[in-house]
Amino acid sequence: MDHLTETHITELRAELERQLVKLEKSMTVTDEALKTVELDQGAVGRLSRMDSLQNQSMAKNLRERELVSLALIQEALRRLDNDTYGVCTECGGRIVTERLFVFPESATCASCSD
Repeated sequence: MDHLTETHITELRAELERQLVKLEKSMTVTDEALKTVELDQGAVGRLSRMDSLQNQSMAKNLRERELVSLALIQEALRRLDNDTYGVCTECGGRIVTERLFVFPESATCASCSD
């Protein structure tokens, strides 16, 4: 982590925390979409039970992606706390600063992520 300045670390932590807050809000909305679909006998047209089930299926897929993102962000914050942020978890080399600003949750360098 010695290649990152204090300013870099502060900015990257703030970005990770911003992403975490945004993700938590998104997960709240997804929770609503995952609620049990109830059969409405009066519903016709586009708001049918099939549409509701399809929306629920899409929400489940979204939840899976959200959980992966949540884990990546939380792990990046742990690495910041442990002074291992910016060090590739695969090869132990440095993760280029520019990569971290594009993908602050990155745990690996560009070479190892291929």
